[in-house]
Amino acid sequence: MKVLQMPMNAKVTTLALILFLFLLASSLVLPAAQAQTMSPPNVPDAIHGRPGEEVVLLAHASGSQIYVCRGGADGKFAWTLKAPDAELKDENGKVIGSHFAGPTWKLKDGSEVTGKAVAHADSDDPNSIQWLLVDAVGHAGNGLLTKVTTIQRVKTHGGKPPANGCDEPHRDGETKSSYTADYYFYAPAK
Repeated sequence: MKVLQMPMNAKVTTLALILFLFLLASSLVLPAAQAQTMSPPNVPDAIHGRPGEEVVLLAHASGSQIYVCRGGADGKFAWTLKAPDAELKDENGKVIGSHFAGPTWKLKDGSEVTGKAVAHADSDDPNSIQWLLVDAVGHAGNGLLTKVTTIQRVKTHGGKPPANGCDEPHRDGETKSSYTADYYFYAPAK
């Protein structure tokens, strides 16, 4: 059996090429990671992010707010939010996850966060649902949402329930209202 040996200068050339490619890849990845830093949105004080947190993700949502016709203790009927149902997209329009009942946000990386609204502010558009500040109350999976502590819903368009159509004959009926919004996800600053 004959063993082929590589000449010494070929080994050095191969090693130099590998080192060059590694350094090139490192120089391309590092700026991309640093480019992930995002500025928080300009919002009313009531829904400001908290000190010591930084934006780790901006997701654009499009979908529906689902409402159910419910009777109140006073006998009056009103549309009550049941759940959102929306796709989450990155800045290039690629679907990265979904938003659904909980409220819960789940990414394709397997991570999810569930929240509870703690503050609100009127939308810039009077025909749109409010902007929100949401505290994370639960996590699942491992990924980008694992350490999220706060979420903001801003730049809403649409999503309000109908002005009428909720009465005794329509009890427990559902309706969907199309909406879009931006969600900013915050985690403790590094």
